Amino acid sequence: MATNASLKAQIDQRDKKPTFSTYICSNMAKKKINEMIGEKEGHRFIAGIVSAVSVNPSLQACSPDTILSGALLGEALKLSPSPQLGQYYLVPFNDNNRGRKVAQFILGYKGYIQLAIRSGYYKKINVLAIKEGELIQYDPLNEEIEVNLIEDEKEREEAETIGYYAMFEYNNGFRKAIYWTKAKMEAHALNYSSGYKAKKGSTFWEKDFDGMAYKTMLRQLISKWGIMSIDMQEAITKDMGIIGDNGNTEYIDTNDLLNDEDIIEQDSIDEQSDQDREINNE
Repeated sequence: MATNASLKAQIDQRDKKPTFSTYICSNMAKKKINEMIGEKEGHRFIAGIVSAVSVNPSLQACSPDTILSGALLGEALKLSPSPQLGQYYLVPFNDNNRGRKVAQFILGYKGYIQLAIRSGYYKKINVLAIKEGELIQYDPLNEEIEVNLIEDEKEREEAETIGYYAMFEYNNGFRKAIYWTKAKMEAHALNYSSGYKAKKGSTFWEKDFDGMAYKTMLRQLISKWGIMSIDMQEAITKDMGIIGDNGNTEYIDTNDLLNDEDIIEQDSIDEQSDQDREINNE
């Protein structure tokens, strides 16, 4: 009887999925971390990522290797995973192709700005929602915009958005700007987000349309006309991907969030789409 109980316990322990804290403290994980960022920084990194995962039940359910690989990419890019800073996120998704849960690396629009500034090429970079009554005119030929911004911050926040403006200026004086109407951005979301088109009520576009629009504008602007550092190219290439142990990036159908409530407060995240990948490769 005792033998059977012992055998059952061994089988249960073997089949039990290791926790992320157990995985990241394994010799294999520690070796990978130390090789990439060094032993001294590795202790800080491990403590930080374990703390972040421990407060997110949905992230705990993801394959540990996808969490670690995504976090190491963020560390290599010197970006913070803090939702308050909005530079990058590890977002839980269902990988229906393999029947598992994974952590997807998603670059926030503030991460785009951080990497652009850090490159040293940009004197100015900005993205802004234009509210009803503010736009006087936009000249697409000369890329000049004339607006009368609402001074009251609360009033401006509550006003309806009618368009989006993004611009950058290099240190040498070269300047580029684009403006999209709200209708154009809406068409973009409908064309390239199947979840938003189906009005599931759980897509990032529906939760924070302006945040998604900011990222779209910056990606359009920087990937087509901007100078991109090595870090910027790396971030854009691997944005919205599942990072493997070998550093390769896999893109999967991620219409199904593991738990929407875990990322409601994580603003400025774009969801995966074919168009996004096309822009990333331009």
